[in-house]
Amino acid sequence: MGANSKSEDEWRAILSPEQFRILRQKGTEAPNTGNYNHHDALGVYGCAGCGTPLYKSSTKFDSGCGWPAFFDAIPGAVSRHEDRSMFMTRIEITCTACGGHLGHVFKGEGFDTPTDERHCVNSVSLNFKEE
Repeated sequence: MGANSKSEDEWRAILSPEQFRILRQKGTEAPNTGNYNHHDALGVYGCAGCGTPLYKSSTKFDSGCGWPAFFDAIPGAVSRHEDRSMFMTRIEITCTACGGHLGHVFKGEGFDTPTDERHCVNSVSLNFKEE
């Protein structure tokens, strides 16, 4: 974790209960419920925990998965970790600056994107700044 690390009590004080559940306890919002799933404005999506820019809107695409999907992150902004929960192995993605849980990345699904990756991100983990 980077310079934006805080104690769990500090996170609870600044995050909503739902943000805390997802960002700090690795939860998942229900599909098709997030504010940014069908959001298509131009700008930058940042970490809802620390504000670090994570994704440019130019990398967002409609995957039909029920969560915001991006094919690439801003270089160095998102870290990957092996996640062996739920009886499978997946790649978890977190904010490099604060360690907040964002979601998971999936490869090789055949989407017509430059990376053939889908960063499946919880809307609750994001904020948006319009360009």
